[in-house]
Amino acid sequence: MNISMLLDMAAEGFGDRVVIGRAEDGLSAARLRELAAGGARLVRAADADAIVYLAVNGPALPVSLFAAARAGVPLVPVNYRLGDAQLDALLANHPRALGIVDPEHGEALRRAGLPVRSPAEWLAQAAESAGPPVGDDPADSDAPAVLIYTSGTTSAPKGVVLRHHNLVSYVLGTVEFAGAGPDEAALVSVPPYHIAAVSNVLTNLYAGRRALTLEQFTPDGWLGLVREQRITNAMVVPTMLARIMDTDGLDRSVPTLRTLAYGGARMPVRVIEAALSEWPHVDFVNAYGLTETSSTITVLGPQEHRTAVESGDPAVRARLGSAGLPVPGVELEVRDASGAAVAPGETGQIWVRGEQVSGEYAGQGSTVDERGFFHTRDQGHIDTDGYLHIEGRADDTIIRGAENIAPAEIEDVLLGHPDVLDAVVVGVPDEEWGQRIEAVVVLRDGVTADANALRAQVRETLRGSKTPDRITRWPELPRTPTGKLIRRDIVEALTAESRQAVGRQG
Repeated sequence: MNISMLLDMAAEGFGDRVVIGRAEDGLSAARLRELAAGGARLVRAADADAIVYLAVNGPALPVSLFAAARAGVPLVPVNYRLGDAQLDALLANHPRALGIVDPEHGEALRRAGLPVRSPAEWLAQAAESAGPPVGDDPADSDAPAVLIYTSGTTSAPKGVVLRHHNLVSYVLGTVEFAGAGPDEAALVSVPPYHIAAVSNVLTNLYAGRRALTLEQFTPDGWLGLVREQRITNAMVVPTMLARIMDTDGLDRSVPTLRTLAYGGARMPVRVIEAALSEWPHVDFVNAYGLTETSSTITVLGPQEHRTAVESGDPAVRARLGSAGLPVPGVELEVRDASGAAVAPGETGQIWVRGEQVSGEYAGQGSTVDERGFFHTRDQGHIDTDGYLHIEGRADDTIIRGAENIAPAEIEDVLLGHPDVLDAVVVGVPDEEWGQRIEAVVVLRDGVTADANALRAQVRETLRGSKTPDRITRWPELPRTPTGKLIRRDIVEALTAESRQAVGRQG
């Protein structure tokens, strides 16, 4: 099945309903299908083998997604924050693509020799060619639908291949067709090169829910748009929710908001507890997934949030920090280093299997094992009730002496301090121990939490071997737009600081 089928169903099922953009001037499902057909004609006329999308989120993205599907080519949304050298290397992989690009990034595509259209030009030309999808021959279910380059927070970006059957399987397994009411509207605050941007186009369209995007996040801007557009469903990354909860003087009233989904990075427990208290009428959903899995593979639902907060049972309360239970059609395994499954509660590496799981990289092929499981490279455990608890990336593990230490455990303790807004723990090279534990914290304005007091809190909660050797204060931590910590930059900065300190001592 091609993802075009989802658009056809929407256009035929509720064609007059606005599904993209603002209520007053957005695109209906029927008009989106016409523009996608027009865009497909432009792709064929250019003899392009892909659409490269190097622009901010907006109506041009869903038109591009479905135009590519109609034309039988993949959409390649590209991170517009990459440097020139990275962009040039990435674009060299797509020499016959049609480029849709914001004016300030157009030079990169011109250097690559690609035909260039701005989002406005693309929409205007698609409108000129618009009409019913006559004579289309959309790609089959095994053809690539989207090629998304991973963020590269720990290594060079890799192109993840998502085929039509992966994306369609995810949508059909998690969303009820036309299940949204005519008044429902979703606000998505992630860039177009993130899997959540693509998956939200598909799931909201299939549900019949109007979707719009916020190009530049600020706490007051987000809150204002929620009220203005009467948003009922929203998706944020943890750093966004933290800023909304931690910024003083905001009008946090969101009377129409019914559901708030979050994901993309670990959510500090204190932040979700504050949000649950601030918005008791809102259903909170924690969604965990990866680009390689077509988005969400586990969900912690609204009632589970409330039960965890209200429970006096530590095991139940711990679920508030979990990623929840697998979505339909997804199987999880936690394995040790030898590949053997571990018992409930034991930490290991997380593997996942299901029709929505791709696990395929451009130029490398599939990385799933002989049983169809994909290695997420995340570490965690599954408790006795089946809830998945993420403990961080396997690559983030600190090896101090002969002990493996998960940074997430220490970060949780630091984030529990009332003066700490953000925290990260990393391993820094050390001649004696191999790696030493260092932490960086962001404090609330006006407070001066003592590093020794923070170290003492970790020692009291955990044990001496997990206590950071040093805690440094920074004004902010480097993160991707989707909230993921860029740990390699943190390690490099701390390592450089240590070398400078040694140099001064010498």
